[in-house]
Amino acid sequence: MSDFEGLTAIVTGGASGIGAATVAELQRRGARVAIIDRAASTDAETPMVRADLGSADEVQAAVEQIARDFGGIDVLINNAGIGAAGDVTANDDAEWHRVLDINVVGTARVTRAALPWLRRSSASSIVNTASVTATNGLPNRALYSASKGAVIAMTYAMAADHLADGIRVNAIAPGTADTPWVKRIVDSADDAEVAAENLRRRQPLGRLVSAAELAFAIANLASPLAGSTTGTVLTVDGGLSTLRVG
Repeated sequence: MSDFEGLTAIVTGGASGIGAATVAELQRRGARVAIIDRAASTDAETPMVRADLGSADEVQAAVEQIARDFGGIDVLINNAGIGAAGDVTANDDAEWHRVLDINVVGTARVTRAALPWLRRSSASSIVNTASVTATNGLPNRALYSASKGAVIAMTYAMAADHLADGIRVNAIAPGTADTPWVKRIVDSADDAEVAAENLRRRQPLGRLVSAAELAFAIANLASPLAGSTTGTVLTVDGGLSTLRVG
């Protein structure tokens, strides 16, 4: 496919996991892609600007640099985020502020910085990464669920606000994905194999969602071929949210 031919995309958190898979998928479909991440990327061929999403100044500078280097911005994938585990008592106020600042306000910071260029594009699109934890009561995910619920709410509001700008805004809600972050959670469990099996069984398909599957879904939402799709949250979770088969 070449549906992104001539378009420039930014992927936050593009150095690994879902973000790295999304970078590869967009490039495969013709996009010019730049990464914003605080970690080093293993993809030396993809331009990357290091920035902390908690810093408005760093985010603004990163977006402006990419826009200058590429001559504009057409697509923004707000994928970067951090995790948190535990019930509502497990994290102190500082951790609540930290996670919400990156997952929610960080998404707003990048979007705010990119809007002047997105408004100039005839194929502008934003895709935010949410999570099925936002709409399903999964145990020990109180803070993370709250942050991703806010991302979904913000997605709907942004889609309404920027209709007149011609900017489509959608989100993806992944189930448990086969990513380095999930692997770290599993490895930290008392019994890693039991923890991994529990995560697989939680999804009716009996396996984790792959990063490539999520990247495909993100690219499809962002594609100009999806010109009538806005204000949509696409769930890719192996049936977790809707199927009861056992």
